Amino acid sequence: MMNEPYWKQTLRAAGPDVEIEGFRFDLQLFAAEDEGRTEEPTEKKLREAREKGQVAKTQELSQAVVVIFSFLVIVFIGAWIYDSMARMTKFYMASFSTFSLTRGSIMKEFLRAALESGKVLLPIFAAASVAAVFGEAIQVGFQFSAHPLKFDITKLKFDPGTIMKKVFFSKQVAMNLFKSVFKVLAIGFVAYLVIVNDYDDILRTPDVSVAMALKIISVTSLKIILWSAALLLVLSVPDYYFQKREFMESLKMTKQELKEEWKETVGDPHIRARLREMQREIVMKNMIREVPKADVVITNPTHYAAALRFDSLAMEAPQLIAKGTDSMALRIREIAKQHDIYMVENRPLARELCKRLEVGDSVPDDLFYAVSLVYSELFRIGRFDFKREG
Repeated sequence: MMNEPYWKQTLRAAGPDVEIEGFRFDLQLFAAEDEGRTEEPTEKKLREAREKGQVAKTQELSQAVVVIFSFLVIVFIGAWIYDSMARMTKFYMASFSTFSLTRGSIMKEFLRAALESGKVLLPIFAAASVAAVFGEAIQVGFQFSAHPLKFDITKLKFDPGTIMKKVFFSKQVAMNLFKSVFKVLAIGFVAYLVIVNDYDDILRTPDVSVAMALKIISVTSLKIILWSAALLLVLSVPDYYFQKREFMESLKMTKQELKEEWKETVGDPHIRARLREMQREIVMKNMIREVPKADVVITNPTHYAAALRFDSLAMEAPQLIAKGTDSMALRIREIAKQHDIYMVENRPLARELCKRLEVGDSVPDDLFYAVSLVYSELFRIGRFDFKREG
């Protein structure tokens, strides 16, 4: 420690900002870019990123598909392209001496040449466009977003430390450098192998017709391009997984961000608690209004109270229309007394009804016999009439 340079000792002892011999350093610039982002992104974070056009994808796949589609189209319509270009060349070569070079004639011939060139290039451009969309769609699906086109001036920040880190010490930059070197070496090796294989044919080009020489060169070039595109396809597989991993890393969240998102999605805990309290109050008020309609209230005798009602024309079994414990049970008993509702003290039955049933549930089969004895007693003393249809 004592042998360390002065500047290292100063940096260790300093806080986030330190000044050394007139130079001020912000040590946060040299901290981890995503320090504290240890939590996996939530579905909401991934969905918002997708809506903004931020997805995990590799450019190599789209490039390879575009190259393959475009050159396959050239192969299929190559004869037509050659005829069109030959016809246009023959026309200008034969008619050049008769042209009157005026502004109007030059513009007319320019438009004619542009139209003929457009006819030749349109199928290739169409194939390339379709291939580009297809290459993106098979990776991320169809998702249109105009968000990347928006200009955000707040993102224009000149931060030398962060810029230097992203340029020289970023995994993304290292991966792109590796891909570039690999592509150059791979395409060069493919070109070497193809040329070596077609070397004899290439040497014959000075001794054959122009059309045959063009055919030989075109076939050799096509082989190089298609094999290079195939290599790009192979490279796109590991690159896609790397890009996906980096994408997920970039979306990782801090614990505080998770808490904030949870509050936004589900609500503040205090608000949720208040809502639950209000719901309980509403349920209690509804139960209190239903107690006067009860046939009997089964008690225990202070801790539990369960109010039952049975309509033989509309119900298959008695239903629990109100229940409560402690203070709520006391309130149910008071209302029952006010409305002359018959009360039966049955501790086990009251406890089971309150614990197992929710308001509106019918009496289960295993409790039906005990409840039927209560209703038999009600019928015997004239407090209940079993009405039956017909």
